[in-house]
Amino acid sequence: MAERAAGRPSVTRRVCAGISVVALSAAFAVVFGALYRHPVQLVLAVLLLGGALGAGWAALVRRGLPRVAAAALGGAAAVLLVLLPGTHAYALVATAAGLVALSLATAGTALGRELPRPARTSRAAPARSGVLLLNPLSGNGTATASRLGEHARVLGVRPVEAGLGDDLRELAERAVADGADVLGMAGGDGCQAVVADVARRHGVPFVCVPAGTRNHFARDLGLDRDDPATALAAFGEAVERPVDLGVVGGRVFVNNVSLGAYAAVVRAPGYREAKVATIARCLPDLVGPGADHPRLRFPGPDGRPERTADVVLVSNGPYRLERLSGFGSRERLDGGVLGVVTVVADRARDVPALVAAELSGNVARFPGYRSWTTPEFVVDSTDPEVDIAVDGEALRCPPPVRFHVLPGAVRVRLPPGTAGPAVAPGGVRRAIGALLRVLAGRSATAVPAAGTRRKPRAAGLLPRRRGSSSAAKRRSP
Repeated sequence: MAERAAGRPSVTRRVCAGISVVALSAAFAVVFGALYRHPVQLVLAVLLLGGALGAGWAALVRRGLPRVAAAALGGAAAVLLVLLPGTHAYALVATAAGLVALSLATAGTALGRELPRPARTSRAAPARSGVLLLNPLSGNGTATASRLGEHARVLGVRPVEAGLGDDLRELAERAVADGADVLGMAGGDGCQAVVADVARRHGVPFVCVPAGTRNHFARDLGLDRDDPATALAAFGEAVERPVDLGVVGGRVFVNNVSLGAYAAVVRAPGYREAKVATIARCLPDLVGPGADHPRLRFPGPDGRPERTADVVLVSNGPYRLERLSGFGSRERLDGGVLGVVTVVADRARDVPALVAAELSGNVARFPGYRSWTTPEFVVDSTDPEVDIAVDGEALRCPPPVRFHVLPGAVRVRLPPGTAGPAVAPGGVRRAIGALLRVLAGRSATAVPAAGTRRKPRAAGLLPRRRGSSSAAKRRSP
């Protein structure tokens, strides 16, 4: 037999695989049918939609009368779009979009958690003197609303709530000095980085409890972000895995550091309270005509100096990015490398293509997008200070800004059965192949039997990059 099952998929996963394949097929049928019956209306709709997007972007990045004129043109294009005859064709397209969404949702359940390569883990005995630090302000009070302190006490874990003005690092250091053998943090990603760094310095295992706003670190560890209390089980019998930590200018981060336009927006007053309004207010100064763009210099994937980029994202491990707004997912947190993503967009020519790539979830296909991996990275600038956003927290630091990774720096404890995030296969063909294998009752990963040699390009569901780990990836549409 050419394959051995890595665990037969459940009936639920097989049903979801069938629904996903059928829904995707139906979406293609609806789109082709609409193109066949209403070709003229659909072409006009695409043109008007492009005009509305372009005018909308111009309204965002300009001020005064040009902004008003662009907004008026965008509104007119939107009205004409609605008034086009044969609007039922758009209802069909909306139906196709719904079918695609259904296909993606059921595919996530069907593929389960098989796709990531298994991380190195070891069994761990229950904590003897566990301490959980809580930030009651993170995630609009998630730690308090979820009664994490009460749950911790039931498990024999001592909760320590950070009060207003308390230094989180000092609290963590004091907990270790008082004999804590497992250190946990209930809060956002910035808090996770601080306590994880203390755990690293003292060689103490770390427990991540997602109680922030986005909880990207917890998601990539495979934890349930909607039920933070379940993460407390890691204080009992658990599995431990080594996890990398990123460092920028001596400060540890668990997710990513942004430089350029996004970092400047995060630093703007009022961003936390009104993100959309703040972005609209800042865009003209950041990417509009005559804007003072960030003057960043950094080595490219081949080591040669690169000109400035509109977005520079340095992450603790490479991301699988679909949209810049979502920051994607990481297949591994123990690869020992930083992920670097840069985006360069010409204000007049490339922005519509970037918007389209962002909306379609294919930002990596934008011509100005580049990504590579490296153990170290340095960003210089002619400006006296550089805006950066470290795990979502806005800072300014003098150049050069130096990054490096600490491989396997902290031992993270996870509840038994936590297997990491489900990362979708790269490419439609491989995704459909994985779904069909699940539908047939086999493993999504198609693991070969012992003695079976697999072709190099079929070694995994995720596409391999050519060259070394620091090779560039430039994609074109």
